[in-house]
This record gives sequence, C-alpha cells and structure tokens, in this order.
Amino acid sequence: MVTLASIRLDKVSRSFTVAGATLPVLAAVSFDVPSGGVTAVLGPNGSGKSTLLRLIAGLIAPDDGAITIDGVPVADADQRVGLVFQEPRLLPWRTAADNVAFPLELAGVGKLERRERARALLDLVGLAGFARAYPHQLSGGMRQRVAICRALARDPQILLLDEPFSALDALTRERFNAELLELWQRTGVTILIVTHSIAEAIFLSDEVVVLTDRPGRVAARVEVPLGRPRTAAALDSAAFSRAAATIRSHLSGRADDLAAHEAAAAPIHDVLERAGAPAWFDPFGGGV
Repeated sequence: MVTLASIRLDKVSRSFTVAGATLPVLAAVSFDVPSGGVTAVLGPNGSGKSTLLRLIAGLIAPDDGAITIDGVPVADADQRVGLVFQEPRLLPWRTAADNVAFPLELAGVGKLERRERARALLDLVGLAGFARAYPHQLSGGMRQRVAICRALARDPQILLLDEPFSALDALTRERFNAELLELWQRTGVTILIVTHSIAEAIFLSDEVVVLTDRPGRVAARVEVPLGRPRTAAALDSAAFSRAAATIRSHLSGRADDLAAHEAAAAPIHDVLERAGAPAWFDPFGGGV
C-alpha cells in the first residue's frame, strides 16, 4: 500500500514561446486533488491538459502560481509522481521485466530487488508469463500493461495519466477503464487523469475539472454523484446523465473535438462485466 498524497494548484499559469511569439497555455488554474481520490481533467484540444500534468510532475516550471504535493512545493522531476502517457514507449531491446525494472536500475537499486519488483508488478497485471518477452512480441494492450508496471516500479504516491488508453481500440480502452478502477481500489494511489471523453471522465472520477479553450482556465469543477465500486449500471443512471449534461453546459459549444472522440468509442458498459486482469500506464511518454 502506497503512502497517499494530495495535489494543490494555486493560480498556476504557463506560456511557451512559438516562432518568437508568446503563446499562453494555462491561466491562473486552481484546484485540489484529494489524497487517494480520482480526479479527471477534461477540455478541448489545446487547453493545456498535458502541460498541466508536466507541471505537476515537475518536468517544467510554472510562470506564475504554485504547485504542492502534501504541502511540499514541486521542484524538478518529482519521484512522488508516476506519469502515464498515450503510448507505452518501451525500450525495444529490453524484455518486459527489464523495461519494468529500468527506473529502479536508474535509481541504483540492486539487481535482485529489481528482478523481484518487476516480477511482482507483472504478476499484478496478469503478465507473469511474459517477463522475458520483448515489446514486439506483445500486443498493444500487453505493452500498455508493461508500461503501467514501469510507472509503478518506484511506488509513486500519485499517478498522472494523459489519455493513456486513447491509442487502443475501443473495446480494449473500455476494459482498461474498468481495470484502472480495480488497480486504484487495490492500491489507493491518488490519480489525476486527462481525457477527451465525458463518459470516461465521469465513470472513473470523483470530480471532473473542466477547462476552457486556450489559455486553459477552470470553467467548472463537477462532482460525480456515483457510488463506488462503479458498475455498468452507473452509466445508465439519472445521476450519470445529469453529470454529463452539466459538463457539456460548461463546455458551451467547445465540445466538437470531445464529441468526435466519444463517437469513436463503443459504450463502456458493453465490456465492463467482461473486464479481466488489470492493465495500465507509462512514465516516459510526452505531450503538449
């Protein structure tokens, strides 16, 4: 069981220089992520969602404002945080077990401890029999499982996920949503997930933070009034429909790209009951 951690953003702003011009990406963003909870961030393309995750992880610094984890300011790459991005980005010359152990190797952990930790994590996600397989020998979903193990290798207190399932087919993505909740229930790790899908955001989270167009600002924080554990029935509930309508109202005409993403996916509840062994994330990906 990991030590729980909370996140606080206080009037965080960030801009980039593009072709000699200043491009504001985030403007005075403030919200909290409670320890042990699941919070989703949803907004149009270019609203600064990926930038927000990089700021929390300490990969880049804000221009203004403050970010703290359990009251401690984030400075440089923060080992309390695991990052999970859209693509696994596994090292092709390393086996599944060696990919999982890579962060531990960089940290100077001994070989025997690395091997045992990698074996335990692969077993957690149902890949104990594929420890010696190379990435090209694994399916997309299996590679994603290995990437998740790698993100968990150093026992992060927080997992930041940037549309980690968007590159998968619809059925696999939906199964991973259910499995992500299973993993969260087993570990209690604090999760902040970025998504384009309103349904995914509601199904996974306790609260949805809605961002505006660039520069991203907090348009609303929508509490999800669904109990846990979540089941397929929750997606057909009146509470689910009300939450979705509230989120769409705060997007106010800016949801075209969100609608396109959702139209590409089948209903989540069609596969929830068929969810099997866990699957998960990637600490070495990137986004804007």
